[in-house]
Amino acid sequence: MAEHKIFAGARIRRIRIGKSLTQTAMAHGLGISPSYLNLIERNQRPLTVQLILKLASVYQVEPEELHGEESGSLASLREVFADPLLAGELPGEQELIEISEAAPNAAAGVIKLFRAYREQATRLTDLSDIMARDGQQAAFAGARLPIDEVRDTFERRPNHFPALEEEAEAFIKLLAPGDDLASALKAWLRTELGIVVKVLPVSAMPNWRRRYDRHSQRLFISERLSPFDQLREIAMEACLVRMRVAIPAALQALNLSSEEARRLGRFELARYAAHALMMPYQPFLAAAQRARYDIDVLRSRFGVSFEQAANRLTMLTRPGAGGVPFFMLEIDHAGHRFRKAGAQGFPQARFGGACPKLPIHTTFSQPGQVLVEAVEMPNGAEFLVVARTLEGPQGAFSERPRRTALLLGCDISFRDDIIYGGALPAAAAKGQAARATPIGPACRLCERVACLARAEPPITRPLGLDEMVTGLSAFDFQ
Repeated sequence: MAEHKIFAGARIRRIRIGKSLTQTAMAHGLGISPSYLNLIERNQRPLTVQLILKLASVYQVEPEELHGEESGSLASLREVFADPLLAGELPGEQELIEISEAAPNAAAGVIKLFRAYREQATRLTDLSDIMARDGQQAAFAGARLPIDEVRDTFERRPNHFPALEEEAEAFIKLLAPGDDLASALKAWLRTELGIVVKVLPVSAMPNWRRRYDRHSQRLFISERLSPFDQLREIAMEACLVRMRVAIPAALQALNLSSEEARRLGRFELARYAAHALMMPYQPFLAAAQRARYDIDVLRSRFGVSFEQAANRLTMLTRPGAGGVPFFMLEIDHAGHRFRKAGAQGFPQARFGGACPKLPIHTTFSQPGQVLVEAVEMPNGAEFLVVARTLEGPQGAFSERPRRTALLLGCDISFRDDIIYGGALPAAAAKGQAARATPIGPACRLCERVACLARAEPPITRPLGLDEMVTGLSAFDFQ
């Protein structure tokens, strides 16, 4: 059987330096020449059994110290160089082994620095949120998915695309749909493009909302969708075909950084165009003003869903013909953000939208009901907010589809222009509005004291833990 050779130069060097010995002194103690010890330390000679025994007797070195890898530091180094920033720096693992073996203290320093870097990146993300709250744009950002880039891009800008509005108005004149837009779109797709629209059952289309088969020239729509959502899917496909210039031009103006982000942005623009087609700008604005922005009246008049009508209200910012500047937020029952938009961009800095006291969270226990509140931010800014659950795709008995809720809001100064303003408590005797619900942008950015709904401590204030006093909040702070 071949002898297993042990090369432990880095360990021998570390033992020698730890005992403050020169190579000459250690070689004399081991009974070998300094030049031979030098070769051992440079891994050009293996350790012999006799030398291992000599190390154990003279320098009290355990033989186990001379075997195997330092798995702890090596595993941590693997984690360091697996980071996307360093992933391409090393061609293989051999260099990591050499670093761990030859310079364990330097390896530990690299690991410590990397962990500090990751913690600092997390803190920078928190600081970015604080700067956004104050209306400042952070100059740094962590790694983001394409969907994050698309969402941020659409949330920051006004939810209005004039070119798509003009194209939609021209398209609606061409279609002349009367009271049946769905039939008009199906007829146009069939006549102009030879595309036949067909609604398929769940068994034939289990994973898609909409699918266009280029070979058979058929557009398949899932029966899971409500009639309103089926209409939007047909309108999106028609707009993608009809607006072959306008949609790419609007997409290019967004300056998205990747092909995946541009694909998602194209989908959002098609969705916008479909809403503009289903609810033409001037008729919808006029109807909204007459109905005092009653969403249920608008959804009935235009044959759309609550979500579609509310979304369209955030798009009414045409110069000289604008409506109330609404913003909207859609989340699921777990609080995950699904969509944000605003007539002037979503007011992240002024409103936030992540407070657990917002009525959008209450709607899940009162499905289908419209909840209206006035809310007040810590800086005194007040908003009127309307919240309601939404009807999503229909699930089978064995499925559990995600349900969402929508919050529509505007500045409290518009309360008299909106029918929902009448649902707020009566004004106080001195003419001032009744007290609004105190909220914050998010628990980690809110400094309201003794908030019963607080879920996290604020990162802007030090915790004030006192064993002798317990406050109303689980996260007391100074």
